[in-house]
Amino acid sequence: MIPWIFLHDPFEPWLTGYRRLFDAWHDGGVRGIAVGYLRFTGDGGTFLRTFAPDHRVFADYGVAPPPDGPRDLAREKQLNALLDDAAARGWHILVFDVPLRGGDRPPAEDPYGAVGTGAAVQALIRAYPQVHGVIFDGPGERHYELAFHHGGELLEIRPHERLLYGNLGFNLDRMERGITHLRERLHRLRPGQVRFWAPGGALAGLHLLDLTEDALYWLRARRQTSLGWMAAMRAQFDRLDRRIELCGIPRTPAFSSLTCQDYEEMGRLFDLVFPKHYFWHRGFDGLYGTVARWVQVLQAWNPGLSEADGFACVRHLLGIELPGVSSLLDLDLGFPDAFFDTVVAGETRRALEAVGDPERTVAWVSTGRKPHSGDAMTSGDLFRLLDASARAGLQRFLFHPDPDLGVAEWRVITHFCGSLYQENLDGYWPGDTPRLDSFSGGRRPGDR
Repeated sequence: MIPWIFLHDPFEPWLTGYRRLFDAWHDGGVRGIAVGYLRFTGDGGTFLRTFAPDHRVFADYGVAPPPDGPRDLAREKQLNALLDDAAARGWHILVFDVPLRGGDRPPAEDPYGAVGTGAAVQALIRAYPQVHGVIFDGPGERHYELAFHHGGELLEIRPHERLLYGNLGFNLDRMERGITHLRERLHRLRPGQVRFWAPGGALAGLHLLDLTEDALYWLRARRQTSLGWMAAMRAQFDRLDRRIELCGIPRTPAFSSLTCQDYEEMGRLFDLVFPKHYFWHRGFDGLYGTVARWVQVLQAWNPGLSEADGFACVRHLLGIELPGVSSLLDLDLGFPDAFFDTVVAGETRRALEAVGDPERTVAWVSTGRKPHSGDAMTSGDLFRLLDASARAGLQRFLFHPDPDLGVAEWRVITHFCGSLYQENLDGYWPGDTPRLDSFSGGRRPGDR
């Protein structure tokens, strides 16, 4: 497999010594980087822009430019030198998220605000000719948590969504009726009802949830809105003055029925799709954590349901079956081998088959610590995750350090992808692991 690495902000640790770092990464098989968010750390928790966008671009697009802001020319020069070095190695270079977006057109003309975003992308790629593509996190994503978590919940229409749905012509009252019905239904689940309908497949689920036409209308509106955003962004990338890859990071396929991120449609509209190989417990965005919260909420709403009933509902509604897990406590005991052989391999195959091209399917791999605040996955988990993904056909992945690579993680990655890393105090040392001489007061061994 070919690994890429995410160079995330704060950038300051990456800006010095990057040549030695990149030499080591290249030896370990790395052939690409993603860089973002594009901002420097300022005083008092503020941020500085990394470039000055050309205001003429925004005028050409018919939107207002972002306001001017303070800059740090020395750090800008360092960042450009880092990108030049990566480009000289032939690495693939992507930018994570779009900074300095422009103003919006009237909602009737541009309900998704795609034109202002397109202008910002055009300004970005003029400032950074090294860049091959731009990544959107959670493109078109609708909320997927039944619990109120990470700023929202499934069964609501948030104010910004209300504005968007209204501009798109959806009937908000009908959507609210559908949500209200579904919420009330999920508060009235009986054990016998769950045990009868949950094993029965999709048509049985219509009875379990008692889905009304209004509830289906709400579900379809969510999907159409998600796909509409993707199509609008594709149109903006097609008008850029040079070829730039449109890239997106969706939740793993198991959640696509909730997030409305249709991988097949993404494969048609996006140049690169980065399935989130996020499996940790707790925090946010991890598969174990999301499943646990669904079970906990269903039990809280329906005290008669057992944990087994809650897992049966999740298995039926979302198609997620976790091997070796029959209780919430099981989620705290780590990942059995069968999890990687079935869930990780299955999610990888689903993504590859839906996108239809392994060259354009790049798993976004993280082990959960930062910024997701999840229970840390071990280097052994990372090994089994990469091994199962490779056996399922994955050819590329991007690793998201938390916040930097650790020695064990880097050895696992290089085992699969390049020259196996050997610990060397005089060479590259992954920063998330304390150096061996950190415990000796700065002393180094003499001749022995």
